Amino acid sequence: MSQRSGSGAPEEELSQQSGEQEENLEEVWDEFGEEYEEGEGEEAEGVDNQNMNSGIYNATDVNDQVLEELHLPEDIVSGVQSVWEGFMKTGSTRDEAGEALYSAVFDAAPSLQSLFKTPRAVMAMRFILGLNQIIMNLHDPPALKVVVETLGFQHLELEVTIPRVVIFRDAITDLLSVELGHLMNTRIVDGWKTVLNYVGGSYIYIRVKYTERLKILASSWATANNRMNDENGEEYENAQNQDAHADDHKEEPKKRSRFMNAFGGGGSNNDKEDSNQDKDGSGSREHELSDKINFRKNAVPTTYNEMFMFNAAVMGFGDKGWMSEVLISFDAIVRNVSNSTRLQEECDVLSLRMAKYKGTINLAEYKAVMLASLRSLVPKDWNSAHEISWSWLWENVERMIKANLGKPAVQEKSLAKLLTNWDEQTRGNVRRGIYATFFQLAPAGQDYFKQSTTRLHFIADRIVAMTLEIFRDSTKMVEDISAMGLRHVGYGIPTELFGPFVTACVKVVRTVSEDETTNEAFRWSLGLVSRILTRVINEGSTIVMKAINQNSAKLLRKAVACAPRGKRALWMLNIQVGTQSISPLLWAIEAGSLEAAKAIIVDLLTIRADRDRYYYGMDTMFERHPDIVKRLVQDAPALLYTIFDGLIWRSRTTENGVRRVNYYVKHLMVDSKGEFARTIEWLTENGDPKIVCHPVVAMVTDLIWGRVAFRAFLYGKAWEIFSLLMFIIGVAFFGNPARHDEAQRIVIMSCRLFTYLFSLCPRIFKHVKRTCQNYKQHQTITFHHIPLPTYLLKWQDIVCLFLTIALILMLVFEPILACLGQDGDYEGAGMFTQACDKGTDMRFTYSVMCVFAMFFYFLLTIDLSVFSTRVSAWVLIVFRVVNEVWLYVSGMSFVILAFSCAIAALKHNNEDFNTIPQAALSLLEVSLMIFDGSKYSRMDEEPAVLVIVVLYLLTAVTFLLNLLIAQMNCAYKCVYEDMLGYARLNRGKIVTESMTSVAKWRWSRFVDSLKLDEPCEFGEGDIGLSGAIQVVEPASQNITTVDMIRRFGGSTSPSAQWPEEEGADLETDRFSHIERMLEKAIRRMTPSKGKVAGGSSSSGQNVGSGGYDASGGSARSKDNASEAASEN
Repeated sequence: MSQRSGSGAPEEELSQQSGEQEENLEEVWDEFGEEYEEGEGEEAEGVDNQNMNSGIYNATDVNDQVLEELHLPEDIVSGVQSVWEGFMKTGSTRDEAGEALYSAVFDAAPSLQSLFKTPRAVMAMRFILGLNQIIMNLHDPPALKVVVETLGFQHLELEVTIPRVVIFRDAITDLLSVELGHLMNTRIVDGWKTVLNYVGGSYIYIRVKYTERLKILASSWATANNRMNDENGEEYENAQNQDAHADDHKEEPKKRSRFMNAFGGGGSNNDKEDSNQDKDGSGSREHELSDKINFRKNAVPTTYNEMFMFNAAVMGFGDKGWMSEVLISFDAIVRNVSNSTRLQEECDVLSLRMAKYKGTINLAEYKAVMLASLRSLVPKDWNSAHEISWSWLWENVERMIKANLGKPAVQEKSLAKLLTNWDEQTRGNVRRGIYATFFQLAPAGQDYFKQSTTRLHFIADRIVAMTLEIFRDSTKMVEDISAMGLRHVGYGIPTELFGPFVTACVKVVRTVSEDETTNEAFRWSLGLVSRILTRVINEGSTIVMKAINQNSAKLLRKAVACAPRGKRALWMLNIQVGTQSISPLLWAIEAGSLEAAKAIIVDLLTIRADRDRYYYGMDTMFERHPDIVKRLVQDAPALLYTIFDGLIWRSRTTENGVRRVNYYVKHLMVDSKGEFARTIEWLTENGDPKIVCHPVVAMVTDLIWGRVAFRAFLYGKAWEIFSLLMFIIGVAFFGNPARHDEAQRIVIMSCRLFTYLFSLCPRIFKHVKRTCQNYKQHQTITFHHIPLPTYLLKWQDIVCLFLTIALILMLVFEPILACLGQDGDYEGAGMFTQACDKGTDMRFTYSVMCVFAMFFYFLLTIDLSVFSTRVSAWVLIVFRVVNEVWLYVSGMSFVILAFSCAIAALKHNNEDFNTIPQAALSLLEVSLMIFDGSKYSRMDEEPAVLVIVVLYLLTAVTFLLNLLIAQMNCAYKCVYEDMLGYARLNRGKIVTESMTSVAKWRWSRFVDSLKLDEPCEFGEGDIGLSGAIQVVEPASQNITTVDMIRRFGGSTSPSAQWPEEEGADLETDRFSHIERMLEKAIRRMTPSKGKVAGGSSSSGQNVGSGGYDASGGSARSKDNASEAASEN
């Protein structure tokens, strides 16, 4: 029976999938196909197998001679699963249950601890996940067998023996008996022992049967690809291939296209489209074909892929395009040969890709080329054992692929027909039916689907669409599913819910489709999607991600404490699953888990050291996230201080009254390409005046300003100053035009001509260009329903626009142009005169335009205040409090208008207040204290006018003026605290704008002068880390009494963990102790209340509060013990 030919009932979906995996697994792991022929297909054989099984596996003996399915009675399965569920609830989290399991095993046999090199927290999590998989599949023997085999291959490196299995078995059953004694009767205990004996015996059987073969595959594959082990025990490539291999995931489409071209250019339509889209790039088809030809002529193959392509061309298989797909997947197949589920997944995806190719596919041809390539690459070690191992691998892979060949095309067509024929009503019924059925199968799923109904319907539509898309473009879908799975890691959704969800989908689709081929296509494709998603989530669910999901800094510190010191930073920055990756740090920031994110940043930027080297996560963090500052500005501004504080190291000791300080500012100044980093731009756009005053940011800004940006800014402003001087000479320096001599008139004409040609024309061009660009790109802002270009958001650009308009009007009303050609004998006559009749008439209008232009010119020079932060701060304060002045002017205008209208309406004979304009002018003179004093005597004759004027004085002078003073005082106080910050923000903006005009050679010379790649000393003879600028500060400025470098003795291996730091979580532990005491007090009070109502109520409350008398100790005794331990 083939792997995809089964068509069981929907409610048996999970069992059916597991049965199919089991059938393929039988073909994979049985050497000669003898041991798995029993128990396939017929129900009668299953009954016989069960009867036989009862004698093979029991609660007493560990059977390591066979590996069969384990069949247990339903009551024992239910009892074992109930005990397991109860045990999982004894702790607040799974991790606590795993810790209890870990402690029970190794307390029973401390000598076994030497077998496990994995950190305690990681091992505890693996214990709980592995046992959970086993227990949850007890009702499905084929699926249980797959799980046990997969776990067995993961334990090949451990020396599992029968005595050790007995120790594990007894320790686990004893722990369960202590915790859940009332559930652990004799029958259930025997069931648990039978299960654990079955698992342990299977581990031994697999280790004996397959260890040597898998070791041969792993070692020869590493040799064939020029890989070797680093000091952490992990594989890495030789230097000649390492750089090329580093970008394999990013260049996957180009690599596929390159392999396709090497095999004659044949491929699927998608690949052809991809290659056509790259015509203009470095990966174009012509370029790749040229590379292929040159490779065949000159290059010497050094890796398996290169040797395979070479041998394929030599052996006449260069036109077999399907080989490229196998070649792309072969590395994953070999690496996961011990993981049956992953191997089946890779073969299923490979069969989908191969289905896109026309013509005959002879898989035996790949085997011939494969063995020839491996013999060439592993000449020294190759022997008959290698031949047998690689032949065994390919024969099993070949069986898996052949099980699916020819089916995807038919199933894709039938599934597409089904989905395209659905109307909106049918789709709505499918959406609602999926969730209704799923919530019936798994009620716990309702706690995780919290979105709106429309969002849930969208998710259902995407899931159904994915079943067809994976047939059409499997490569893209695998990438998309992997990315989606990594996002689900952050959501914390248990993978146990995926099985019921798949079953629900299949059930609902069967209600709207009667075609068995279509139903099988939907079931198989959705099962494949579910397997990929489950794998990605399981691989990505690290203890670091679990700590982030709980937003616990303590759990996160505990998680990373398990990491090897050489990989500690990567644990917090990268989780790689296939070609997709997720950053725990970035996820914590985006998810709002700021406590965990802060703990990650603090840990990354803590300098640790052993005798051999320093460990500092700055470089790793900025290489992984070059825009980390931008992300923090957008999502978590409070963490900016944390990250900048971590970039400063201060020496604990002082020398001659000063202290060494290292500012690690390399990545804040220089990006990965060696260009100016955008950190200052991101911080200034944020507009926070406090963060820019941080010592790190201030140093970066001042250093770039003083060494690079100052000169570029000065060059730009020098032209503005020169233009202003020419403008002043041309319009305001020589006084009355009628008295100018000829030399003065020539100078004036020259200056004005310079203004119109070299100041006005460039401004017109710039504004027209930027306006057209903004409107073309729809970059506009609305001002009173009028769309304006966005570049006018800066006040300098607005002033520049007004200056341009003023200069245009000056040119229109230019008196010199009006007097050209008008000769005569009048005062001031001559060349370039302005004193003719027309010039005299236009002179006033021209002078008004000159006034406005003069003010605009001077406004544009205000940026020169940036040379001094003190002057710049004062200018910014002026702009900040000017709003209060405008409010005062508005209020005064209103008061003057009101009183002037009132006086004008009054019957009186005072000439100064006869009309509204006269009254308003007089009142303005009164408020400005320039009103003629003799005129006050006339008001004695008009008492009514005098009363109104006195009221005006009280309102305008006494009240409004003092109110203005109070407002400006308060506004100044508010701004004064951040005065320096606003000045630095202004400097930061100017630095960012000025850097665009800095030449690359000047910037490179500046960066080289900083010597950021050279290490800075931590002390005399103590060579530290690179990327810093070292300065000295007074010893009393920032008193440091504790060494900021955490130094450790002992082993210096990068694979070793850092020793536990004393007092790291002391404050947190104190709070935990208080919480435990409060819980204990509450539990003490609860039974006393129950006794008033009756004994039964009291006992029920006691059990509900977490105490089990049958478990070997009450909750109160356990609390007393834990309290005593914590106090000690």
